[in-house]
Amino acid sequence: MKDKLSRFVAIMLLVIPGVMATYGFLSMKDAFFHQFEAEGYMHWGKFILGFILFGLGVAFIGGWTFFRDRKRNYVAPRFKAKRRRQ
Repeated sequence: MKDKLSRFVAIMLLVIPGVMATYGFLSMKDAFFHQFEAEGYMHWGKFILGFILFGLGVAFIGGWTFFRDRKRNYVAPRFKAKRRRQ
């Protein structure tokens, strides 16, 4: 049971930032295309909130992927952790 719960938590740690980034992207898109309607102004608050949500979601998923790949030694040599000399 503990294994299933830990896998569920791990999936949620990736799904929540993914949904957050998706909502941020859609919010930016809606705010941008709203200026082409009859009223003709842009919702800057909605655009900035969407930009922040999109940036945080993408940064979290990218950082998680980079950390996992570094741990499994899948990254280029310049991104590998530096060893200390004794």
